[in-house]
Amino acid sequence: MFDCMEALGMGPRQLYDVTSRGACMLRKASPFFAGLDPFAWTGSASVQSVETQSTSSEEMVPSSPSPPPPPRIYKPCFVCQDKSSGYHYGVSSCEGCKGFFRRSIQKNMVYTCHRDKNCQINKVTRNRCQYCRLQKCFEVGMSKEAVRNDRNKKKKDVKEELVLPESYELSGELEELVNKVSKAHQDTFPSLLQLGKYHTNSSAEQRVQLDLGLWDKFSELSTKCIIKIVEFAKRLPGFTTLTIADQITLLKSACLDILMLRICTRYTPEQDTMTFSDGLTLNRTQMHNAGFGPLTDLVFAFAGQLLPLEMDDTETGLLSAISLISGDRMDLEEPQKVDKLQEPLLEALKIYARRRRPNKPHMFPRMLMKITDLRGISTKGAERAITLKMEIPGPMPPLIREMLENPEAFEDQTESSGESSPPTGVPPAESPFQTGVFWALLLAVDVDDNQLSNVNLCYSDSSCDLLLSGDWH
Repeated sequence: MFDCMEALGMGPRQLYDVTSRGACMLRKASPFFAGLDPFAWTGSASVQSVETQSTSSEEMVPSSPSPPPPPRIYKPCFVCQDKSSGYHYGVSSCEGCKGFFRRSIQKNMVYTCHRDKNCQINKVTRNRCQYCRLQKCFEVGMSKEAVRNDRNKKKKDVKEELVLPESYELSGELEELVNKVSKAHQDTFPSLLQLGKYHTNSSAEQRVQLDLGLWDKFSELSTKCIIKIVEFAKRLPGFTTLTIADQITLLKSACLDILMLRICTRYTPEQDTMTFSDGLTLNRTQMHNAGFGPLTDLVFAFAGQLLPLEMDDTETGLLSAISLISGDRMDLEEPQKVDKLQEPLLEALKIYARRRRPNKPHMFPRMLMKITDLRGISTKGAERAITLKMEIPGPMPPLIREMLENPEAFEDQTESSGESSPPTGVPPAESPFQTGVFWALLLAVDVDDNQLSNVNLCYSDSSCDLLLSGDWH
C-alpha cells in the first residue's frame, strides 16, 4: 500500500489535500485508499502510526446497546376516555372500544337505547348502553370501511384450503331428505322475490300502544302462517309417524320459533322493514304498533344477525325442521324417537352448509346457535301475549292463543268459556291433546295423500269452527 504512496510521490497530508479539493479523488486514484479515513493522519504519518490505528480499531470494545426508546403515549380513548392502546379504525381508542366497534360492524349488530339515546359513555358506563356506545364510535370518527378493509386483508393473508373433502358429499338418502325438506319449505313459504310488496301508511311514524287495524291484519296473516307451518311439518319425513300427542307438543313448542325465523328471513336492511306472506311490508314502528311492542327491537336485531349467514331456502327449511323435531321438548311421549328423526336432519344441514361454503366450516354451528336465540325470543313472545290480551278488545285468535299456551291452560279455558266441540266428523277427544285447533289441523290431512288439504279458520268470541276447504292463498 505504501509503495503505491511512494509511486504517487505524495505523503499522507498531500493526499488529504488532494481529497479536500475534489470529491473522493483519492479513492478514485487508487482502490487501496477506499477504506482509509484521511482525518486519522497527522503531519508526515509513518507506517507505525497507520499500524497503530489498525491495531487500535481491532482492540476496540463494543459499546453497550442503547436503551430502548420510551413507549409511545397516546391520547385517551376518544370513545370512553380509558387508556388508549393505539390508533384503531382511524382514532385513538382502547382495546375494549376497538373490539366492540369491530364486532358491531362485522356482525351488523342493531342495538336499542332504553333511555333518550343520549347516554353518557365513559370507562364505567360504556357497557350499559350499546346503542349510544356505537353512536359515540361513529361521532369520534371510527370508520366502517377500515373494519371491512382489515377483514379483507386478513382473508387474503390466510389462504384456506379449498379442496372439498369426500366426506362432505351427501349420500343418496340424505340428498333425498334435503330435497323433500327444501320443497316442503318452498311450497309453504314463498321467497321475498316471489312476493309483490305493498305498504301501508298506518302508524308509520310514531309508536303507539297498539294499532287495532294493524293488529287485525297481523293476526290474520299470522294465523295463515301457522297453518302453513303445520303443513310444512306434516311433509317432513317421519313426522307423522310420531304419536298425535307428540306432533302437537312439537308444533306448539316450535311454531313461534319457526314463525319468527320465517319473518326474519324477509328482513330488508336498507329499508329496515319486514315483509309478510301476502306482501304486506311493515317498518319497525309499524311492527311495534301491530302487536310486537317491546319485542320489536329484539326481533329486528335477530334478523340483522341472520344476514351474515346468507342462508338459502334449503338451509332455512332444514333449520326449521331441526327446531321442530327436537327431543328436548317437555312432555314428549317418545323423545328418543324424536331424537332419532332429528339426527339425519342435523347431518344433512352440516354437509349441505359445508358443501355450499367449503372455506367456512363455522357456519353450521352458527346456524344451530340461532335455534337457542329463537327459543329466547319465543319466551319473550309468550310474555308479550299476556299483556297483549289486555290491549286487544276481543279474544285472541284461537290458533295464536293455542300456540302460546300449554295444553292444560288451553283445556281449562275451553271448559270455563264453554267453547264449542270439535267440528262435525272429528272423533271425540280422548286426551288433553285431542282438543283444539292444532289437533284438528293435523287430522285435516290424509297422511297417505301428498296433496295437502287446507283449513279455513272462522272464529268468534265464543267459538272456533274449523271448515275443511280447498287451497289456501
